[in-house]
Amino acid sequence: MNSKIVDGEELSDRCEKMRSAGKKIVATNGCFDLLHVGHVRYLQAARALGDLLVVGLNGDRSVVQLKGAGRPITPQRDRAEILASLECVDLVTVFPEVRATKFLAAVRPAVYVKGGDYTPQTLDQEELAILKDIKAAIRLIPFEAGYSTSGLIEQICKGTSGKST
Repeated sequence: MNSKIVDGEELSDRCEKMRSAGKKIVATNGCFDLLHVGHVRYLQAARALGDLLVVGLNGDRSVVQLKGAGRPITPQRDRAEILASLECVDLVTVFPEVRATKFLAAVRPAVYVKGGDYTPQTLDQEELAILKDIKAAIRLIPFEAGYSTSGLIEQICKGTSGKST
């Protein structure tokens, strides 16, 4: 198993050690089902905002709740391993809840990042309360137009190709 993939308790301990060493922790979370170039660019931009990037990954049951039947396409263990293989990702943890409140409380990031498909008004209120309590900065990274897992699934089902280079 990849040493970047940690459980909630180890996550909290490792983040505390990194904070004590003066490291600026950036955190983000999501489903990351069928990782695509939009995800990679987003994660690279998030990592550039600090010394290390911690990714909270929605577990399979919470993905079903968020995205509906038929999702995730890729099981949580595989999604975590794919994310952990990226150079820009320092730690990955799978959390079972729909909301990232416990993940955020464990990480206590200096910066919390979400994609540009979110606005300050659409962020979860409980997550915002934790972020305010720990005085984390919130950064929205512009959405990569034309890249989405739902769109990719649609293309696969139709048998059409995506963007060409």
